[in-house]
Amino acid sequence: MKQLVQSPKSGKLEQVEVPTPAVGAGQVLIRNHFSVMSPGTEKMAMEFARKSMLGKARSRPDLVQQVMRKMKQDGPLPTYQAAMNRLDSPQVLGYSCAGIVEEVGDGVTGFAQGDRVAAAGAGYANHAEWVAVPENLVARASEGLSLDRAAFATLGAISLQGLRVGDPTLGEIVAVVGLGLIGQLVVQLLHANGCRVLGVDLDPTRVKQSLDLGAEWGAAPGDDHDTWKQVAASGHGVDLAVVTAASDSSAPIQLAADLCRAGGRIAVVGATAMDLDRRSFYEKELELRMSMSYGPGRYDRRYEELGLDYPISQVRWTENRNLQAFLALATSGAVDPLRLDVDTVPFEEARASYEALARGERSHLCVIFSYDAKRPAQRSLEMKAGRAPRSGDVGIGFVGAGNYAKAVLLPALARCSHVARSTIVTATGPSARRTAERFEFGRCATDPADALEAEDVDLVFVATQHDSHAELAAAALRAGKAVWLEKPAAITPEQLETLETAARETGGFLTVGYNRRYSSHAVFVRDLFAGRQGPMSIHYTVAAGPTPGGTWQTDPSVGGGRQVGEACHFVELCNFLVGASPNRVSASALGRDPELDDSTVSMLSYPDGSVATIHYLAQASRDLPKERFEVSADGRTAICDNFRETRVPGAKGKKTLNQDKGQQAAVEDAVERVRTGGPPPFSLEELMAVSRVTFAILESARNGRSIALP
Repeated sequence: MKQLVQSPKSGKLEQVEVPTPAVGAGQVLIRNHFSVMSPGTEKMAMEFARKSMLGKARSRPDLVQQVMRKMKQDGPLPTYQAAMNRLDSPQVLGYSCAGIVEEVGDGVTGFAQGDRVAAAGAGYANHAEWVAVPENLVARASEGLSLDRAAFATLGAISLQGLRVGDPTLGEIVAVVGLGLIGQLVVQLLHANGCRVLGVDLDPTRVKQSLDLGAEWGAAPGDDHDTWKQVAASGHGVDLAVVTAASDSSAPIQLAADLCRAGGRIAVVGATAMDLDRRSFYEKELELRMSMSYGPGRYDRRYEELGLDYPISQVRWTENRNLQAFLALATSGAVDPLRLDVDTVPFEEARASYEALARGERSHLCVIFSYDAKRPAQRSLEMKAGRAPRSGDVGIGFVGAGNYAKAVLLPALARCSHVARSTIVTATGPSARRTAERFEFGRCATDPADALEAEDVDLVFVATQHDSHAELAAAALRAGKAVWLEKPAAITPEQLETLETAARETGGFLTVGYNRRYSSHAVFVRDLFAGRQGPMSIHYTVAAGPTPGGTWQTDPSVGGGRQVGEACHFVELCNFLVGASPNRVSASALGRDPELDDSTVSMLSYPDGSVATIHYLAQASRDLPKERFEVSADGRTAICDNFRETRVPGAKGKKTLNQDKGQQAAVEDAVERVRTGGPPPFSLEELMAVSRVTFAILESARNGRSIALP
């Protein structure tokens, strides 16, 4: 299929051929008929992408601070690689479209094949021939509404939510400041609501359009508004001002304040600066209200991605119900998006339309892209491979290509000899294609079966979200493939049992991405204590940073939480240093709510009397090394800071310029073992033990008891 993408690094626009997206659980696969380009929002995204690196840094100082912190912790090379990786990921465009449902994912109950629908959401409702969208971001369009009108539903939901925040009532006088696409829709909605409207814009053409759509008065920002107030509002001013302008200055909000009567309200919808004059608001006792995009549910992963709705008795207007309401108004004729200054062009001309917008040559209020609804879906795409496979090469299939995979695993594979990169699979087409191009894979796809069933694949890397790890690894083992499974091996005991059964029944090659033991610092410390006579004491402190609440990583059903999903690394390294697995685990959670604070202190007891304590801290100082472990035994101590420096009091230590967590060595070892027919680097018992320890940490933290392990 064809999709429009932009490079975040250069701002270059491309219409590329990519695989059709995979439809995940809770998602709806839609064949697009129309999508709407909103000039205001999308021009801002284009302009940011086309800024120089210095310009990007100046406009996002928060990101600069993140880069500097990473530089301090990890060193210059990993920081540079991570930043370039982010800038290399293609940025999809568009967030409002309409089409026909072709397929529904597991758990979808509200839609079926053949339904006419509108869809919303940046990253989902894109300018592409096919889109996969979560169910709560999809609304049914009636047979009486044309799909080009339905494609405006997202813009309509934004407009409706802005008005719900402003709470206009019948007969009130409302000023709309900024008469772009959203502003003109707001004018129509206010007129349908029985309000009297003043349209304000710098462009007299837009003012005239607002008068045609139901506004009673029109003005420019610099006009004498006192005269209008006397004539239209008996000198008092408007009851409500809706700011839909996008501006780098605070002038639109200041104008709204000047137009309002005493006790008036201002609802802000547009992206505008907010350096406000307190006196303007204080003397009139104005209310400033912010509108959150499409409505309640926006930015809530549980609502948008997991499909958990808010009860209508508690939240009348969610973002989905706003979509439905706008579609109903459009069906009744109370609002007609096509009365706007609309230009409809074939999707093949989308890139030219964006370029004209960037040059300031497009005068239309918005552009609708129309699609060829006959092109078939295509879940895989042949690429021009970097080189032909050679005898003895290990054929690589790679499933999942998130930030870690692209920053660490795939570059590590690229540095390996004796590999043939066959197939890369990601959930979205642009990511699959760009990653295949960058790392020279022969095929890109969105269905994992393309990697698991390919005859030219010997070793499958599984680097997807955690809840799919065990299932995909088990399927790959049963397909006769060797498997590198990124940690964790599983997030539930049931998943772990499924994986263990597949590994035992097939006798296949299985390794998990526990790379810390491959670090030169970890090997140095292990060798330092080789032949120890007494038990070992390990104190491992992880300054993990604030808990990323609301993300899939902390969702117990998807990421398993950071104790299962990340602390497994530290458990495995402790096992490596001791040379055994623990037989007892005790843990205490420091926070009451793991979504807000997942800090946990765990103690692992080993059969030889060794003890490891792991302090996983979400609230520690950011100036601490992210990882520090201190090992003592037989009168000696080694202290490793962030895998960059290891100190041994009274003896020579070890230091590296960049962080060495062992990823490269781990990948090379796995590839070489598969190539030569060697055994996996971990026994199955070792792998299973690490996951069972993390499950025991959660259980002990919940019930306050230590847990004995076999």
